[in-house]
Amino acid sequence: MKELLNNLKTKRHHQTVALECADEGMQWKFIPPGAPHFGGLWDAAVRSAKTHLLEVLGNSTVSYEDMTTLLTQVESCLNSRPLTQMSDDPEDLQPLTPGHFLVGSALQSLPSADYTNTNYGRLNMWEAAQKRLQDFWRGWRTEYLNQLQGRGKWWNPPVEITQGSLVVIRDDNLPPTRWRMARIVETHPGRDGVVRVVTLRTANGTVNRPVDKICILPVATEDDELKQSD
Repeated sequence: MKELLNNLKTKRHHQTVALECADEGMQWKFIPPGAPHFGGLWDAAVRSAKTHLLEVLGNSTVSYEDMTTLLTQVESCLNSRPLTQMSDDPEDLQPLTPGHFLVGSALQSLPSADYTNTNYGRLNMWEAAQKRLQDFWRGWRTEYLNQLQGRGKWWNPPVEITQGSLVVIRDDNLPPTRWRMARIVETHPGRDGVVRVVTLRTANGTVNRPVDKICILPVATEDDELKQSD
């Protein structure tokens, strides 16, 4: 580790990284120190995670091992969140997640029993850590999905509900790191032309859902990137 740290500090390493980034067309933009609010959406995600983590921990005393386990599992939850669609293929239900940038694929987790309705006094240390994770997941996941639905208001023109769009189905019974993905295969507009119900194709077949139970993943275009850079 010391050898690696010393290599990271060398000028030769910095030049190698700069040349590699230049070849790939990468550009680094740094925020000023002491100004996390400059981070925009990614800092909002950090603030949301901190808020729900503090609510779960409260004033309880947690050992170092339990805290390390909980933080690692919380990290897995955050890096499992769907960001945008991987492709326009209507058969592809896999979204792009932060985990793809870390390990090259979506993150996986082992299933565990549901402890959300069990008191901490009846649980051992491992079960209590899993209950804290499940409580965190329930609150943070709901807030993230609400952000996905509200983010459509920022787009001009607003996001349209069209066939082929990749969406997240709101399902309160899913365990941590699990997201129910689907593609819109048919829209059902009312007499006023407003779409309130859609038919979705999931991995297990087709289902009908109201539009308030789905979250359309944003798809950034070249024009959107130019506006953000301006």
